[in-house]
Amino acid sequence: MIRTAFVYVAAAAAEIAGCFGFWAWLRLGRSAWLLPLSMLSLAAFAWLLTLVESNAAGRAYAAYGGVYILSALVWLWRVEGIRPDRWDVLGSTLCLVGAAIILFAPRTAV
Repeated sequence: MIRTAFVYVAAAAAEIAGCFGFWAWLRLGRSAWLLPLSMLSLAAFAWLLTLVESNAAGRAYAAYGGVYILSALVWLWRVEGIRPDRWDVLGSTLCLVGAAIILFAPRTAV
């Protein structure tokens, strides 16, 4: 469980950093030199998700979604300087609960 949480947090950081590089280039007018690093970051994100202990890729990706949402709000606050409001926190909490249900629910073998 600790390993899964670490992988999800690392994957979220890699995905957000990679996507933000493209955002910075296209929307903020930053240098195109960000793009190779952004692509490497996105490749690391995809690789990290393969490390999650799950019997189905779709389930691993669905559970990751909740972690991604929380991580995006942390990025919003810490990198962009915009503090999430109570609705952001509530929405993120609901998503994390959903992610935990998806990831840790007892399953019968198929």
